[in-house]
Amino acid sequence: MFSTSHKTKPKAKSAVQVSERKRKEDTLKFHVGEQDQLDVITYSGLEEDRSYLVIDNRYVRTLFISGYPYTASSGWLNHLINFNHNIDISFHIEPIEATLALPKLNRKITELTSTKRAMERAGKIVGAELTDPLESAIALRDKIQRGQENLFQVSLYLCIFADSVAELEKTTKLLEHILATRLFYMKSAMYQQLEGLQSILPRGENVLAQKRNLDSSSAALTFPFVSSELVQETGILYGINRSNSSLVILDRFSLPNANSILFAQSGSGKSYTAKVEILRHLMQGTKVIVIDPEREYRQLSQSVGGTYIKLSVHSEEKINPFDLSVNAFTDPDSFADHVQSLTEIISLMAEGLSPEEKSVVDKAILKTYKYAGVTSKGSSPKKGSKQYPTLNDFFLVLKSLKELRLCQRLEKYVTGSLAEVFDAHTNIELDNRLVVFDTKDLPESLRQIMHLVIAQFVQNQVKSSLQKRLLVIDEAWLLLEHEESARFIAGMVRRARKYYLGVSIISQQANDFLQSAYGRAIASQASLRILMRQDTTTIRHVAEEFHLSEYEQKFLLTCERGEALIIADQHHVIVKITASEDEHPLITTDPAEKSKEKK
Repeated sequence: MFSTSHKTKPKAKSAVQVSERKRKEDTLKFHVGEQDQLDVITYSGLEEDRSYLVIDNRYVRTLFISGYPYTASSGWLNHLINFNHNIDISFHIEPIEATLALPKLNRKITELTSTKRAMERAGKIVGAELTDPLESAIALRDKIQRGQENLFQVSLYLCIFADSVAELEKTTKLLEHILATRLFYMKSAMYQQLEGLQSILPRGENVLAQKRNLDSSSAALTFPFVSSELVQETGILYGINRSNSSLVILDRFSLPNANSILFAQSGSGKSYTAKVEILRHLMQGTKVIVIDPEREYRQLSQSVGGTYIKLSVHSEEKINPFDLSVNAFTDPDSFADHVQSLTEIISLMAEGLSPEEKSVVDKAILKTYKYAGVTSKGSSPKKGSKQYPTLNDFFLVLKSLKELRLCQRLEKYVTGSLAEVFDAHTNIELDNRLVVFDTKDLPESLRQIMHLVIAQFVQNQVKSSLQKRLLVIDEAWLLLEHEESARFIAGMVRRARKYYLGVSIISQQANDFLQSAYGRAIASQASLRILMRQDTTTIRHVAEEFHLSEYEQKFLLTCERGEALIIADQHHVIVKITASEDEHPLITTDPAEKSKEKK
């Protein structure tokens, strides 16, 4: 037991000895104050048992690893780091000089060889328990002699803390079981708990001295010694870490770029996950724009007072593909970029353009803007003009260039049945914190073109004013069906970081995405990857693209609804996506829950 010091009152001194008394009092005060500080940080008492210690009514047990597996793989101690109980881990590594290691290694090889020969002469079967250590020792000796390996003495100690003996025993058995599944074996430091505690403390002293020889390759595989925690103070809450029940808080704008991809089977909770992320970004003041082909975000938009734009063949809301960003008037590069994007849209409308036709379209676009007062040098429209040219103006320019075959392919968008969709001036704004574009009522032949027009419109708005924004594209695999739209989205994702924009790509067709060159380019430009349940037809491509471990592959094949593997730059975390009781009704689209609400 440790006891606190007892303080005594100093005796009075005569008047002649005032200065001496003052000096001694100051000295005494200093030491008393120092002792008070020690009392604060020192435990009040310690009780020692044969297999544990009791410190301040807390039970402490130190264990050491006594047996290691025959082979080691990368991250072989991760299960220890993520053990969901209160334990301290101490790892001691001490180098062994080759001049000392080789004689001992040669002696061991000689002993094993002699034993093997004696068993062979006696007609006994030589098992793996003898041949494996012998082969390993010979291989290690050869590597040390060539300078390929070094030897280290490694000690691994575990210190468990509990509030009772029963809890201490339960945690010990659980830890023992987890280690045994990985072929690690541990023992309690019987009658050496004080030495074990001293070896655990951050003093670098290996008092317990339970050492095991490892080569440098095996010792290196214990690093990096990190857990799967992912917490960034400026981020939003995604959910609960499945490994250790900690919170997963991530700021995607602090990553190398703010782009993300989300791959999941239908019914795995991908839209729910996207809406949880959107709702929490809105709380931080981020503006969010959503392209919604399945009408899954209408309820969220209504709940937060967002702008809901329902686009159809006869809808009143219009977007003019020929709109320009403010930057285009001062930046020739921005204007040229817009012309190329517009060429992709017209190519989709015309169901593909040859290289010669693309050259003609480029020329016609420049002439169209020239007649409106906008040139390749970025000059603004003619004085008094408040409107940009439209598709009809472009169509008339094409006619003047005698491009009749191209005009025939575009005629339905200008004078035909689809004339009301794209040939109009823009009458919508993106000034709300949440804007949802609903394209469900559009025919399949128009939906992809409209998605591209919306993406270009958003890009123009983003270039005009730098703000923290997210563009969420649901069912993004639709944009990969044609090269024009795939190339446009890939370019947009690549440039998004310059304009404080994060593009979220959501798709259930992971194979279609990753088998496309543009799809892989988009995935490589996303620092945040959210992977939910996959099936056996998609897991191979997903695992190859994102370099998943065997455990992560098995998780994605068996995980429950709402569970995901988040890859944020170099961090891999398995998380349960969670919403609060107040958030859940705003974002759920589960038909079973809706029917209960109606009842």
